[in-house]
Amino acid sequence: MKEVFSQEAFCEFSDGEIIFREGEESFEMYVVQSGEVSVSKNGETLALLQRGDFLGEMSLLESLPRSATAVARGQVRLLCIQPGGFLLKIRRDPTFAFELLQSLSRRIRLANERAAGAGAATRRTCAEGQGRRSRRGRARFTGFAGVVAPPRRAALLL
Repeated sequence: MKEVFSQEAFCEFSDGEIIFREGEESFEMYVVQSGEVSVSKNGETLALLQRGDFLGEMSLLESLPRSATAVARGQVRLLCIQPGGFLLKIRRDPTFAFELLQSLSRRIRLANERAAGAGAATRRTCAEGQGRRSRRGRARFTGFAGVVAPPRRAALLL
């Protein structure tokens, strides 16, 4: 097993136990060692994370409140990385940074694919006459109350 640095600790959670809540101001990052973690927002499951997956990195990197809620599914063991130990971990284990970047890239790709699917549905709706026409004659999604709202292509990261 790899060395655990002073800014890291292992945490254990039981089935259904909340790891963190959306809006909470905590800034640790976690790596799933065993078990599964369900990540949800507004009651909708965004991801089911397993061994080797990361969570909480957005709050650690941006120093912003949690953007989703994480709940243990079964018995869960996590490596907890404190903000102060993050850079030390990267310096001592460069593969950790690479694995984190790969994980973030996969999440962005998945979010883009979801957004593209939603954009295609929006374009179909507009083409069916429920949108306004631009000066060039293209259909535009009007959104709610007639406000023009083009499809967003934002990445949804955990």
